[in-house]
Amino acid sequence: MMTIEVARSVLIVEDETELRDSLREVMEDEGYTVLVAADGREALEHLSTVRPSVVILDLIMPVMSGNEVYDAMQADPELAGIPVIISTSDPSQSPSGVPIMKKPVNIRRLIELVAQLC
Repeated sequence: MMTIEVARSVLIVEDETELRDSLREVMEDEGYTVLVAADGREALEHLSTVRPSVVILDLIMPVMSGNEVYDAMQADPELAGIPVIISTSDPSQSPSGVPIMKKPVNIRRLIELVAQLC
């Protein structure tokens, strides 16, 4: 299957609808192409065809957790190089060495971090 790399793009993986929609709106306002996923399985489906510049990943989600998504990405050489930002209310569950945005998310800081990673 062919994958498409999308410049200045963000995949937002978040099960909370309002937060997911707000993050999408903010990132689109900043000029990014935005994909969204409501759970980890949906995120991996997107990643099977599209290579975003950055993934904003919630950890605690139904179907497949953020940690499971992160582990799957690290195990796949095609996905391992995509920068990930963890968005969570419980940073103690985060993989080490990954930037963390503690909820409630500081939007200005998130925008800066995404810009740095792109």
